[in-house]
Amino acid sequence: MFYKERLVKKGIYLENTPLEEALEIWQAALSELISGPLPAESVPVHETLGRLTAEAVFALISSPFYHSSAMDGFAVRFGDTFGSSETEPKSLLIPKDAVYVDTGDPIPEGFNAVIMIEDVNRMVKDGQDVIEIIGPATPWQHVRVIGEDIVSTELILTESHRIRPVDIGAMLSGGHTEIKVRRRPRIAVIPTGTELVEPGESLKKGNIIEFNSRILSSLVEQWGGKAIRFSPVPDDIEEITETLRKACELYDVIVINAGSSAGSEDYTARAIASLGKVLLHGVNIKPGKPVVLGWVLGKPVLGIPGYPVSAYITFNLFGKVLIHALQGIELPVAEVMKAQLSRQVASSLGQEEFLRVKLGRVNQNLIATPISRGAGVLMSLVRADGFVRIPAMSEGYGAGTEVPVEMLRGKDEIENTIVCIGSHDNALDLLSNQLRRTYPKFSLSSAHVGSMGGIMALKKGEAHIAGTHLLDETTGEYNVSFLQRLLKEKKMLLINLVYREQGFMVIKGNPRHISNFEDLLRSDVCFINRQGGSGTRLLTDKHLKEKGISPGQIKGYDREEYTHMGVASAVLTGLADTGLGILAAASALGLAFIPVAKERYDIAIPKDFLRMEQINAMLDIIRNDREFRSSVEKLGGYDVSDMGTVMYES
Repeated sequence: MFYKERLVKKGIYLENTPLEEALEIWQAALSELISGPLPAESVPVHETLGRLTAEAVFALISSPFYHSSAMDGFAVRFGDTFGSSETEPKSLLIPKDAVYVDTGDPIPEGFNAVIMIEDVNRMVKDGQDVIEIIGPATPWQHVRVIGEDIVSTELILTESHRIRPVDIGAMLSGGHTEIKVRRRPRIAVIPTGTELVEPGESLKKGNIIEFNSRILSSLVEQWGGKAIRFSPVPDDIEEITETLRKACELYDVIVINAGSSAGSEDYTARAIASLGKVLLHGVNIKPGKPVVLGWVLGKPVLGIPGYPVSAYITFNLFGKVLIHALQGIELPVAEVMKAQLSRQVASSLGQEEFLRVKLGRVNQNLIATPISRGAGVLMSLVRADGFVRIPAMSEGYGAGTEVPVEMLRGKDEIENTIVCIGSHDNALDLLSNQLRRTYPKFSLSSAHVGSMGGIMALKKGEAHIAGTHLLDETTGEYNVSFLQRLLKEKKMLLINLVYREQGFMVIKGNPRHISNFEDLLRSDVCFINRQGGSGTRLLTDKHLKEKGISPGQIKGYDREEYTHMGVASAVLTGLADTGLGILAAASALGLAFIPVAKERYDIAIPKDFLRMEQINAMLDIIRNDREFRSSVEKLGGYDVSDMGTVMYES
């Protein structure tokens, strides 16, 4: 056999199979056990959109199946029109020599040309109804002859053709009302986990809303299969095994989501082994290592990890090729673009990593900015434009390295993206939405690396704009001195977006009675910080310095978040007692807020980019869109009085 039989033992991974080897094992299994596409089924032609033809489709009749008029006018015998001219018009009797026809009407027997209505003069002459013509007709002029479009027995569609809207019209025109198409693979998607609840159900601590199966089912439909989603199955080996057995009797492929790792309640591999064979358990990728591939009752079974990013990646790697094989078609080649990494990326040696990145073209360079790498961060997939694969034997890539990016979005969308790198603010999310709403072809892509990170991205030509709120302790001025010092070689424009309140975010009721920076010294207070280089971090350090407080005295000072919402979430969930952030973030999550400072948040733009249509569209919204201004004010804690005002110009 093409595989080694493997025993599955509780509590360990039996495999750390390299990805390429795992794909070869899986492909070999598919080649041996899938003899060809699934059987055909007859479907009404009007219901075949997107389906694959199971056999060639030949025309049953010609189209048109009679000689028909291509114009509104008069059917004539072309021989009767000879000799007519502008100087010697010729009259034809109606209906003896000329018969009126509308477009599509059959040509009367014995007639063989049509003169358009606008080229005749209808009149009564010598008491008879006639048309007067001023030029001869050619044979079959303005006539659609039999079979002009489709000739009976002509090939309309080949086998294995993906049916398009125009194909449906051609088949109906060729006399078909029903054709044979390949049956869509029926894929059972079984979510597992005692903690799972359906969307919309009441929640309690420990519950997880079950959404992975909807992602997997949508991928199945996108690839041409038919997904059958099961209700969540609790973590019980007997129930999981029985559900798997029944699914194998009814469906072509079984996908079990979660329970594929090696914990005390991870039963997927055991269930597969008890009914069939495990081909491999564990693939050397990150994220997505605990994938299980097997065969039960002649049906392929995939054990997909529970973390959403892992589930998406592994199902794309192993499920997509399977569903295409069952349809008898080749896997489409992924679109790849070359891009430069905006910053250094370190990776664990020994595992192939799928790095999610945002893309945007800045000047002539396509820039890839890494985003969150967690296996459970679903929004990283929502925001990602593509994947960069870091080989298992690589420890990462340096900043500026050109890397291939497997695309998740279209090239045109990337080309019309504004790349924003810098400080985070909730108003940027509203700006992104309003830009897409008002100018649908443009988008705003933001990466949150802090104000200083944004300034340096502009310096290195890796961004179009940067959000910044850097306070100069000497002058008390925001942002200007940093642009003058760090971007003196560039002509810059600094435009205000908002003034905002920064302060301590705490649980409602402020149970720790936190009111100032001195309270951070208490042993019962745990702080959550912003990352180094962010404006909020600089504000924090400024106040600590003024009060003579050493960062080492504060519990949690070294724990960092990259956004205000991240800090707010940490406070809300009890990971920290407080953190510095903006009022809008506190209000969004229902937290109490102790004001510390009012600061100015600006957008820095190199003047070279003012020629870009998308930058001007964004500026138009900032300066003139009352709806956008109102939506920012509704967040709370914002002063928009200077929104769109030029604060500095070099």
